[in-house]
Amino acid sequence: MGAHEHPQPQDAVSSPGGIGRRRFLGYVVAASTLTVAAELGEAVLAPSPAAAVVPSVPGPAEIYDLNDMLTHATLPTANLITIRLDPDGTAHFALPRAEVGQGITTSSAMLVAEELDLPLDQVRVTLADARPELLFNQLTGGSNTTISTFTPIRVAAAVARGRLLHAAALELGEALGTLTAKAGVVTSTVTGKSLTYGELAQKAASVTTSQVSVALKDTSEFKVIGTAQRRIDALEAVTGRKKYAMDLKVPDALPAMVCRPPTINGTVRSVDNLDTVRAMPGITDVVRISSGVAVRGRTFGQCIDAVRALKVTWGPGTADDESDDTIGDELRKAELPLPALDLLTKSVDARFTFHFASNSALEPNCAVADVRQDSAEIWASLKSPITAQEQIALTLGLPTAAVKVHVTEGGGSFGRKLFHDGAAEAAEISKATGKPVRLMWHRTDDFRHGRTHPMSTSRVRASYALGQVLTYNQHHTSVATDFGHGVGEIITAEAAQLPVGDLTFSETIFTLTQQTPYNFGVVTQLLSETDKGFHTGSMRNIYSPNVRCAQELVVDELARRTGKDPYHFRRSFLKEDRARAVLDKVAEVGSWGRGMPTGTAQGIALHPEYHGYVAVLAEIDCRPQTTGRKVPDAYTGPRVTKVVCAVDVGLAVNPRGLEAQMMGGIMDGIAITLSSGLHLDNGHFLEGSWDNYFYTRQWNTPPELEIVVMPPTSGRPGGAGELAVAGAMAAVACAYGRATGTMPTTFPINHDGPLGFEPLPTSPPIPASPTDGLSRAY
Repeated sequence: MGAHEHPQPQDAVSSPGGIGRRRFLGYVVAASTLTVAAELGEAVLAPSPAAAVVPSVPGPAEIYDLNDMLTHATLPTANLITIRLDPDGTAHFALPRAEVGQGITTSSAMLVAEELDLPLDQVRVTLADARPELLFNQLTGGSNTTISTFTPIRVAAAVARGRLLHAAALELGEALGTLTAKAGVVTSTVTGKSLTYGELAQKAASVTTSQVSVALKDTSEFKVIGTAQRRIDALEAVTGRKKYAMDLKVPDALPAMVCRPPTINGTVRSVDNLDTVRAMPGITDVVRISSGVAVRGRTFGQCIDAVRALKVTWGPGTADDESDDTIGDELRKAELPLPALDLLTKSVDARFTFHFASNSALEPNCAVADVRQDSAEIWASLKSPITAQEQIALTLGLPTAAVKVHVTEGGGSFGRKLFHDGAAEAAEISKATGKPVRLMWHRTDDFRHGRTHPMSTSRVRASYALGQVLTYNQHHTSVATDFGHGVGEIITAEAAQLPVGDLTFSETIFTLTQQTPYNFGVVTQLLSETDKGFHTGSMRNIYSPNVRCAQELVVDELARRTGKDPYHFRRSFLKEDRARAVLDKVAEVGSWGRGMPTGTAQGIALHPEYHGYVAVLAEIDCRPQTTGRKVPDAYTGPRVTKVVCAVDVGLAVNPRGLEAQMMGGIMDGIAITLSSGLHLDNGHFLEGSWDNYFYTRQWNTPPELEIVVMPPTSGRPGGAGELAVAGAMAAVACAYGRATGTMPTTFPINHDGPLGFEPLPTSPPIPASPTDGLSRAY
């Protein structure tokens, strides 16, 4: 594996997106030690369109996208996010977002360290509890954290630095202009006297809250932002000392698990052996809840035994007779008709099918809850904690203020933790038993009853003539995506559940995320949704991997029909110079067009999103014989052998973290293209754990992987968290099509082949051994 890091050019400060020396307003907050806040969030600039032979009108997402909306929603409450400096010289920042492995605690600490002139190891970033007063400012999603907090965090840190310098000037009796701040120390350039930030923390504090004006550093002055930094939590993670929800020591919180129905959303009709199960070793409670039958015991192993022993009569669910074929039929019937074709033009017409995919994270869905008569306390990894707090309070019949929700670090999310079903269940069980509980879903629970990326189809028609693409129409039809988390609080969450509200949310999200980087004449991209009987969610990139994969495959076919090279064809139609730069870079670094054996090929693709661009070049081996790499007997399909990724996010706050994000996104893209899908059969998914869900692993990770972080193209960051998923999926699909000579239209590509595993039974719904499916997370 390798990576290129480019130093920031000195003229980056004058780039169109640079912040420069504009003045920003912040607050000094009344407190015992120095506490500061910002008033304003980041402004958003719309990209300018480029000219072409048949230019396309900029789509909505090119002018104002989902990330812009999320960023603007944070502005009114940016001043409620504070940084505190303590007498030991450390700065504390409670980040109102969820750290689930993406590295935002590190990048946020870097912002504080930069403007405060404090060593990175003296910045402490924790996760804020649910704070309803933040409104839309505590939602983690849409690759928005760094964009929306980039300016507020820096403004607060700059206010703190200014207050420290002012306090030092009074303490030392020297002019403010003679003082410098560096590495947590204020020093006089005249006398050489110095004071540490810790010594100044109380002196710089204020007894009243007041507004102040500050200027942020120019990008040319950055010493921390833009440099490759190790994760501040890396040592704790690799040594097992990092604390997740299941590691917390909450008094009397015993393990709990749930016996769930054999089909999605099935209901409990009766339990035949409650007393027998209650008498089993270690079991303290067995109670019926809305989603099944819950057991509480001394160990998780005892809970599993109890769940297996339960004899439950189940009522029907919401998808009992559904299968891949029936859902496919529903989707085709719901497809919006494509416009008529002009007889004077030729066209590429294609339909693509994308099967259900799992949103499961490496960490099982879990939560700790302690519900009392007049209060409740919840611990969980939550990306929408305000919604969780407000809805749990409503369910428990308690005031919102009586429910404390603590956000813990999470072991992955992929959109799964936008939903708080684990926390809600834990609260329900705790209330029913009158005791604290430590709820953990079994692996099989999450695969069969957790969140999924919905099954969908994409119908595409692109017309062309005389070497030009004249129209591009794409009608995407999907099982409904659940946006019940809203945009972070209960009002929009409840609105999203209304009969019209959910459609409005879906259409809004689709419109604000989907765009094409090409000048393809008249472009339309529309969404239609159907079937709401499934637990779905905004898996990484939401609609983009499927939509972009379909588009890039059609682009390859257009190139073939017009007799052009896929790379050069793309390049000639691109709207933006930034897109052209990343495409050129992967073609150069990946040696596009080099000779390759029959059955192998290169694929190239581009994806724009949230003011960022990524290009991916993938090489694939579709030959039946393996190259000697040990692989499971169940998988004999194609393997990606090389990936080159070039990424431009404007300003990369932490290039090393950005590389890691791209690597993770590439692995996701490979998985959902080739091997990772769920098989729906009679109302349940056949996959029951990681050992039969073929996610990208050691044996099919490309041995050659190179990430190129492009030089800064602006003074502000763009979104990065999900950027590589769609690009990688499209590049791998295009490589497969070129290697086999047939454009793939069903994903994952192996979906219609042999299962390669023996499905776990639906009743009992979890394996007999505590190790089966529970700890096999490789």
